[in-house]
Amino acid sequence: MIRLTIPEIGDAEIQAVADVLRSGYLVQGQQVQAFEQLVAAYVGVRHAVAVSSGTAALHVALLALGVGPGDEVIVPDFTFPATANVVELVGAKPVLVDIDLETFNIDVTQIRPAITPRTKGILPVHLFGQPADMGPILDIADAYDLFVVEDAACALGASYRGRKCGALGVMGCFSFHPRKAITTGEGGMVVTDSDALAAQLRQLRNHGMVSRHGHNHFELAGFNYRMTDLQGALGVVQMGRLEGILTRRTELADLYHEALAGAAAVSRPVVLDGVRHIWQSYVILVQEGAERDELLQTLRGQGIEATIGTYAVSAQAHYAMNTHALPKSRRAYEQSLCLPLHTQMSGADIETVADCLQWVPTREK
Repeated sequence: MIRLTIPEIGDAEIQAVADVLRSGYLVQGQQVQAFEQLVAAYVGVRHAVAVSSGTAALHVALLALGVGPGDEVIVPDFTFPATANVVELVGAKPVLVDIDLETFNIDVTQIRPAITPRTKGILPVHLFGQPADMGPILDIADAYDLFVVEDAACALGASYRGRKCGALGVMGCFSFHPRKAITTGEGGMVVTDSDALAAQLRQLRNHGMVSRHGHNHFELAGFNYRMTDLQGALGVVQMGRLEGILTRRTELADLYHEALAGAAAVSRPVVLDGVRHIWQSYVILVQEGAERDELLQTLRGQGIEATIGTYAVSAQAHYAMNTHALPKSRRAYEQSLCLPLHTQMSGADIETVADCLQWVPTREK
């Protein structure tokens, strides 16, 4: 079987976790702090605050900015629903906008028409590891006095015009789910240059608690969003592997790009100029007139794990709305296909997947 993803976990990770288990100190501690320091230095920001998941990272980021009832936040429609869910979780309204089908990221031309007097910010997603077109997004945010929080769940190591994703907005949020380039099992991180926001994030992740003069004080109703030291230890070792992992993923993506050049029924992903795409996923678009779901079953029948790209939020039951207003997102939802990509794959694996994509079933007219 060719797996969709396999985390790169070795003896060093196992030893690091075993050392924490033997220490008896398992909750957030020195290993989490070391992981935070590594991520902050890598991204090029002053602060990194570890939390329990990428969703938790987005949640506390919005709360730290004071987003709440009556506010609106602009969100791309083609994304994992967590991006929109966190806006609702703070009592605000996610305003869904369409995407660019070539990059699968937010269509920057659709942002200004979505702005209202209630708009507080923009939550762009660096989907599948490709940076959103942040230049125009930041210009619009400056013009309308809006915050920008980057959903960089897929994008640790990606960069836009020489700056790392996560360091472009007021905050950036990463995920360490096993499908990401590096993993802590579950886990997330918020990065920022703001001392004040970092202090709020740390308070929110730990029950609203602050310590003064040797005593704990609970100043707001916070959350238990802490990362364990088991996860922190994994993260420390994984950070040492990150650049090697990203290099190999890029090599494999290049092999896919070459192998799929003759597959007329699929469109290969397009990379923006001036960015570093880190290929958290290699996602193609099946041409209109072809059955994505049948192709998906064909791949699985050949022992190849594959899945859809991600979701059109507006098509999900909780958000159900007129999806005709977001046609590119709906098409991506119905016709995108995520192919296997991980460092244990070989060139022969890429060829096997590509061979299956040379034949694509079509809909009956």
